[in-house]
Order: sequence, then C-alpha cells, then structure tokens
Amino acid sequence: MFFIIGGIQPKTIIVDRQARSCPACGHYEAYLKRVDHYLSLFFIPLFPVKKGNPFLICENCKTTFDEHGYSMDVGKTAGEKKCHHCGRSIDPNFTYCPYCGKAI
Repeated sequence: MFFIIGGIQPKTIIVDRQARSCPACGHYEAYLKRVDHYLSLFFIPLFPVKKGNPFLICENCKTTFDEHGYSMDVGKTAGEKKCHHCGRSIDPNFTYCPYCGKAI
C-alpha cells in the first residue's frame, strides 16, 4: 500500500525585517508580514500557490493592522481597557498593569 500525504498549508512570511512603531502601544516591534499558501508534500512546503496581503503585526501587544496602519482586530469590545505603557488588554477595574506593573 502506498500513501501520498499532500495539501495546501499557510506559511507566514516576514516581508520587511525593519521594525516599525506600533500604532497601538508605540513600541518598535511591529513587522510587515503576509500569509502565503504553499503546496506541500509530506508537510514540506514546496511551491507557492497564493500570496497573501501584507499586514502589520506588533510582537509586543499582538495587535494587527493593515499595511496603512488601520486596525484589523474585530473581536475587541468598546469597553476594553489597554495599558498605555505596554499596550496589553487589562481589566477595567485595575489601577496597575499586571504585565508591566506601571500605574494606569
């Protein structure tokens, strides 16, 4: 019996390695990336099938933006509070950030 395991799998590509300022938290940890789809054989990507659209993602606060800097996060609620120092989501009742320890 002979089996061939293949398919199409996504692979995240860093388009520009120069760090940019994140529009949400201000840290210089935002990189321009895109998700390309590859034809794979035995889980090894061989040939690119489709190029994705570039997007900006911050490694610090994990917020995603399109390449022009507009937010792409749709799951966030209006009452959500973020730390002004590190940019992470926190409970609205906190007076200090549990991640960086600074006052809100």
